[in-house]
Amino acid sequence: MASPVVTQPQVLQGHIVSQWSTELMDCCDDKGTCLLGAFCPPILACKVASAYGECCCLPVLFGSTLALRTGIRERYHIPGSICNDCVYLTFLAPCALCQMARELKRRMK
Repeated sequence: MASPVVTQPQVLQGHIVSQWSTELMDCCDDKGTCLLGAFCPPILACKVASAYGECCCLPVLFGSTLALRTGIRERYHIPGSICNDCVYLTFLAPCALCQMARELKRRMK
């Protein structure tokens, strides 16, 4: 079941500003992605890179997952900062990867 809309998109300098389609801790929204993120995050990172349009081997490079998360935010005009992205990926990496995978999956439909 789709979640209700709680905020309206805003236009900022010609771009529609949106939010993440799911929260950072909404892992139960997609159990398959959650399990992959919990038990094998490198494979999930490769899937995220492929879904984003990059080489699946990109997450092997240091800092590339941070670049992917920042790129997803920029592509979909999601507010945030590189500092927040870095904190999420440092301390909550599986949750952040799952959020990125869910976002790409929902935006690609």
